[in-house]
Amino acid sequence: METTPFVSIICTVFNKEPWLKKTIDSFLAQQTEFAYEIILVDDGSPDKCGLICDEYALRDKRVKVIHRPHGGVSSSRNSGLDIASGDFITFLDSDDWMHLETIEGYMKLFHEHPELDL
Repeated sequence: METTPFVSIICTVFNKEPWLKKTIDSFLAQQTEFAYEIILVDDGSPDKCGLICDEYALRDKRVKVIHRPHGGVSSSRNSGLDIASGDFITFLDSDDWMHLETIEGYMKLFHEHPELDL
């Protein structure tokens, strides 16, 4: 590929403490040539999700955290979009995870089919 796009992964976080570490670890395990950032939006979660997000941000410079009052998934995603710097953006929730090479697969598909508008 001529240029290497940058990818933003925006993850809304609310009351999913039991799954959050698996989710974040799946993002960080991506085996890809493409640079990416992970934006964790703590939507006023009443459990320890905010602390978990902060711990990951301290350990990995690709992780950014936003703490905000609870407003729901749409407003949380919009908060992530406000600081996203990616050429491409994907959204996941804090109880989802990415299979290895997901980002790589996305980018190869876009390269092979530039007419796609997703």
